[in-house]
Amino acid sequence: MTKPAHSASDIAANVAAGRTSAVATAKAALDRIEAAKALNAVVSIDPARTLADAAAVDARLSAGEKMPLAGVPVVVKDNIWVGGWRVTQGSKLFADFVAPQDAIAISRTRKAGAVVVGIGATSEFACKGVTTSPLFGPTRHPLNPNLTPGGSSGGPATAVAAGLVPIAIGTDAGGSSRRPPAHVGVVGFKPSYGAIPYGPGFAEPFFGLSVIAPIATTVVDVALAFESMVGLDPRDPDSAVIATNDRELKNLRIAYSPRLGLDVATDQVVADGLASAVARLSTAGLRIENRDPVWPPEATEEAIMPLQHAGLAALYGSAFRSDPTVFDADIARQIERGLSWTGAEVGAALGASTAIANTFAAFLCDINLLLAPTVPCLAWPLSQPGPTTIGGKAASPRGHAVFTPFVNHARVAAISIPCGTSPDGLPFGLQIIARRGQDRTLLRAAQQIEAILQAP
Repeated sequence: MTKPAHSASDIAANVAAGRTSAVATAKAALDRIEAAKALNAVVSIDPARTLADAAAVDARLSAGEKMPLAGVPVVVKDNIWVGGWRVTQGSKLFADFVAPQDAIAISRTRKAGAVVVGIGATSEFACKGVTTSPLFGPTRHPLNPNLTPGGSSGGPATAVAAGLVPIAIGTDAGGSSRRPPAHVGVVGFKPSYGAIPYGPGFAEPFFGLSVIAPIATTVVDVALAFESMVGLDPRDPDSAVIATNDRELKNLRIAYSPRLGLDVATDQVVADGLASAVARLSTAGLRIENRDPVWPPEATEEAIMPLQHAGLAALYGSAFRSDPTVFDADIARQIERGLSWTGAEVGAALGASTAIANTFAAFLCDINLLLAPTVPCLAWPLSQPGPTTIGGKAASPRGHAVFTPFVNHARVAAISIPCGTSPDGLPFGLQIIARRGQDRTLLRAAQQIEAILQAP
């Protein structure tokens, strides 16, 4: 696969300096997307609109405007509104939907000079751990087309990993923009809940968990995208103030939890790779202690899943009753489950979510960063909803996703960075977790950790 010649920051600098143009940069990205159609990472393009937007960026530069993302091509996940574009959530229910306006995050990235070159594949309603949908079919892993990149932001993650664009914008309600980046070897950042305003857009089934999540090849580029989108907006009552002061990184207290305090299986190659990465960080001078969160009995992924099911049922239960075959089979099962949950059971799920948030908050009171796996396993065959085994044991349907959802329920910040590969070259990731609102400290620390792990 042809890689773009520069990082996002390099592209912006070159376009701003006139060494190339936004139009030429957009054309090159569209050519790469066309050449990589077999990956099915980008499911919608609009070349005329893209090139018009790029020409507008060039005109703004000629008028003297400064833009931190000048001419940077981006792919946006197929559940985020991009005004004038077909955005479908991977669902036949929205097959012909055209977004009436930009989401706030997209408006801000465009103001910063970014150019949308395509819409990235998602699983239906972003509610499945592999990226396949009734409208567009499966997205393929960029290193092995017989494997899945995971989900639900598999299209955006694959677009970045395959070199189609330097930055993609996904969403993350349970790990959707951390696990696929871990599987394909790029960086995925889940900001604190509310750091980036959410919407205007589709109604969410996730009850206050989903965030806009930048994906890139480096932490520097992820931070550049984040800074273009972060900040309060009165249209989003959940948008939050993010700390501007950075802690001194050398004084950070860091914990490492090889299984996040959970009784779950991990592939040996992942466990060994994580342990090796943490050892390198310690050797480089980071102060790291082994320490696990201690979860209350009600804090399990099974306990919180009724929230997703009930959310889907509330939004799409009527359509399901009319014609269940319209939906992805797995999404149909989730909606059916959601229609069966009682109010008390959904209330118990909300209680479990609160217990998870309280446990994480207490744990992070005297720990600045928590290191943990992003994924317990390597990418698996495209035809399977998940790996059949993890760590030599039979895997549950959600066994591949165990290390990310609690972070969303805690509403804290987390990032996944590449930290190793299997003998046959399949990547996995290190997840770094920080307190809510400490996004900038987390990004600075992640840059330092990335540099250590990439050093010879």
